[in-house]
Amino acid sequence: MKGVMRFGKKGKLSPKYVGPYRILKRIGKVAYKLELPADLAAVHLVFYISLLKKCVGDPTSVVPLEIVAVKDSLSYEDVPVEILDRQVRRLRNKEFASVKVWWRSQSVEGATWEAEVAMKAKYPHLFPFDFTPA
Repeated sequence: MKGVMRFGKKGKLSPKYVGPYRILKRIGKVAYKLELPADLAAVHLVFYISLLKKCVGDPTSVVPLEIVAVKDSLSYEDVPVEILDRQVRRLRNKEFASVKVWWRSQSVEGATWEAEVAMKAKYPHLFPFDFTPA
């Protein structure tokens, strides 16, 4: 289930990048000092190489900081925009319904599958019609 997420994380294995930012100086062999905007004054300027991604010039891979709305606690809340698809998975004698959700800070390709029951409870305005089979 989506909700409040730490800045820089979309999910367990897929990081979210905000930037690009200019490198001011190399600190040792494994860290860089970056030039960050005033909005990110609470963030330490030095980052390990493993946390950085080379800017390839693809504007779709960069999320503008204005859209994300980072809070002082370095977290943000992702808001769903639309339900794109629905699927039902069957495990032995149980069925689990999932919906494909398009999130505000993601492109359509970045949509994720979420539990339908949890999404209906938290965001009922996204379900103007019922998906139940006839």
